[in-house]
Amino acid sequence: MNEKISNAREYDLVVLGSGEGGKYLAWTLAKQGKHVLVIERKYIGGSCPNIACLPSKNIVHSAKVASYFERSEEFGITKDNVKIDMSAVRDRKRKMVDGLIDMHLNNYKGSGAELLIGSGCFVAPKTLEVTLPDGGTRMVRGTNVVIGTGTHATLPNIAGLADSKPLTHIEALELDHVPEHLLVLGGGYVGLELAQAMRRFGSRVTVIDKNPRLAHREDEDVSQALQQLCKDEGIDLAMNADVTSVEGKSGESVKLRLVQDGSEKILKGTHLLVATGRTPNTARIGLDLAGVGLTDHGYIKVNERLQTTAPDVWAIGDCAGSPHFTHISFDDFRVIRDNLVGRPRVTTGRQVPFCMFTDPELARVGLSETEAKAKGVAYRVAKIPMVAVLRTRTLSETRGFMKALIDTESDRILGFTAFGVGAGEIMGSVQIAMIAGLPYTALRDAVLTHPTLLEGFIPLFSSVPPISR
Repeated sequence: MNEKISNAREYDLVVLGSGEGGKYLAWTLAKQGKHVLVIERKYIGGSCPNIACLPSKNIVHSAKVASYFERSEEFGITKDNVKIDMSAVRDRKRKMVDGLIDMHLNNYKGSGAELLIGSGCFVAPKTLEVTLPDGGTRMVRGTNVVIGTGTHATLPNIAGLADSKPLTHIEALELDHVPEHLLVLGGGYVGLELAQAMRRFGSRVTVIDKNPRLAHREDEDVSQALQQLCKDEGIDLAMNADVTSVEGKSGESVKLRLVQDGSEKILKGTHLLVATGRTPNTARIGLDLAGVGLTDHGYIKVNERLQTTAPDVWAIGDCAGSPHFTHISFDDFRVIRDNLVGRPRVTTGRQVPFCMFTDPELARVGLSETEAKAKGVAYRVAKIPMVAVLRTRTLSETRGFMKALIDTESDRILGFTAFGVGAGEIMGSVQIAMIAGLPYTALRDAVLTHPTLLEGFIPLFSSVPPISR
């Protein structure tokens, strides 16, 4: 092994994992003339274009189209013999993924970065042995090494759960049939997005969550809106429920035993989807041999510059404990890119916007009321229902609300939440205003096109209470 290590192929940069941050770092440095290698075990481009963000939104949009057929009479259109073909839904998603993979391969070719398919494992500091698909191996070493191995779906330690072969988001996005009754364990982003989609395709759906309310870290009005959404869609909820055991096989028949509010209950379904969180992909890749430390939760220890405990070794994205969003991983790329050339850049203090792609969407940037109260931040609040935004009436999409938090001593925007049609795009406009340091009055007094969703800023910010003197 020592001889193999001494003969390792040298690179300026070796990236383990081809996810969002790592691939952009590789392409950028390769275009600058650096000798760059990216090691990828399976998914070219990482999880986002293959099995997560983009594929799930593709399926969610197909479900949105299905919902329009269900509501067709509302728009004056008669529907006859409407049928969901899940194979076609899946194939549309697959076609998109194929196109994204081709795009990634072209980017590797155009940048000059080398992509190596195989499983990488550290065998010494900054040195990895890559096991290739044909069983061969290659030894590589980087002047700098970036670890971007991501996370995978967590499978809770519940009796019988693993034996039931439950779906994760990966398998759920590959279904070629509509589940008769889908049990969804976990009411977070993945759970709610797929629960609504499968319900719209025709499944009976039950969401089971251990917390007393959905989105329990968000404000109470957000939880109420999401729970009303589930009611409107015909999704059953089992909240404050701890699953104690699972019997049967997902895809055939499954039975969940749970304790809810002190009482034992049984839920039966045909399919089980587990969406209870993420676990970092940091085990069995030789991090101890690389001198890379882990946190108590298994994430890679990094400082604000994303440097690990090992010299010249960096971590990026989910596995580094960064907020689990593709856009955050992309910002991680910018942090490492700048630090590699001596321009200090840190992860602290950055905005972390998010959007849950239910229909309607839930989006937030900056502080929620819950967070502001916990931090002792004084604020003024403005809130309007989405029905007050006239564009929603033309779309027949009037559910939800917009809410803004404003500083009590200035006109600075502290946070914004939207639950409604186009919430992600609406939130982005407020975020840009926050980045620019604009007072809320700039949005209130803007001349905005009628009828558009952003026009809602005028009634929203016109309702901000005055500063108390």
